[in-house]
Amino acid sequence: MLKHTLLSITPLLLLSTSAIADTPNKVKNWVGGIDHLGLTVSDLDSSKVFFTDVLGFKVVGNDATYPAYFLSNKKTIITLWRVKNDEKRVAFNQSENVGLHHLALSVEKHRKLSKLHKHLKMQNNIAIEFAPENLGKGPARHMMIREPSGNRIEFIARPI
Repeated sequence: MLKHTLLSITPLLLLSTSAIADTPNKVKNWVGGIDHLGLTVSDLDSSKVFFTDVLGFKVVGNDATYPAYFLSNKKTIITLWRVKNDEKRVAFNQSENVGLHHLALSVEKHRKLSKLHKHLKMQNNIAIEFAPENLGKGPARHMMIREPSGNRIEFIARPI
């Protein structure tokens, strides 16, 4: 079902870049890009370890009063916020909830995506939804996982 859904939206994903570039001249482009992405997590420490020890992000700040970690790999900044009341926490369902469906992180090459997949298979707190495969008819390839707190992360390699 998930593969069918992804395949049905593949044309939209592939066209998204060109559609943005074709913004009518009458519309002012106010946004330059994503500054950072904030994820609410149930297990702050495990999610931080995933991003730092598994993916290579560095901790660039934290706020013990919230609590939160601010992470960067020099290209992307991710803020991890711990859910305030774990007893009232509701797991996100991408088919039924409004919110972040998934975070998509770029990977340089197909070979590196395959190596990342092997690396992630060795982790004991990562759920791999699907291994690297073509995005639609290709040439882009992608894979999807859930990090320790359950947030969906897509890794995608687009040939230049």
